Amino acid sequence: LAVHIQTSRALMVISLLLGFFGIIVSVVGMKCTKVGEGDPVTKSRIAVAGGVLFILSGLCTLAAVSLYATRVTYEFFRESSVPINARYEFGSALFIGWGATGLTVLGGSLLCCSCPPKERRGQRSYRQSQPSTAREYV
Repeated sequence: LAVHIQTSRALMVISLLLGFFGIIVSVVGMKCTKVGEGDPVTKSRIAVAGGVLFILSGLCTLAAVSLYATRVTYEFFRESSVPINARYEFGSALFIGWGATGLTVLGGSLLCCSCPPKERRGQRSYRQSQPSTAREYV
């Protein structure tokens, strides 16, 4: 295969791996899970790391799709013996790739916004204990 196709393929595989690890790290960093430490600051830092992985995954996808689109555009406008109706054109996969890039970067940015505020960083959080007896109201 051509070099640009192999490069796009490698970038997409890297993007898939980064996205997979981003999902795992983000699930660990969610406040609703009990995986990992119970400290909310640590949990939010883990969520930010997942967001960074999603942003990197989106950028790899953007690079792969844009590299292929650039090559298709170059081949389309190049003077060649191939008739115009037999040349490659943009397909729906390129537009789906660009849409996926936008959504992945947006999701990673939202996860990065879950960073704890500066005034809470040094404080410890304590959970309220549940009452040991249930009261019955009549």
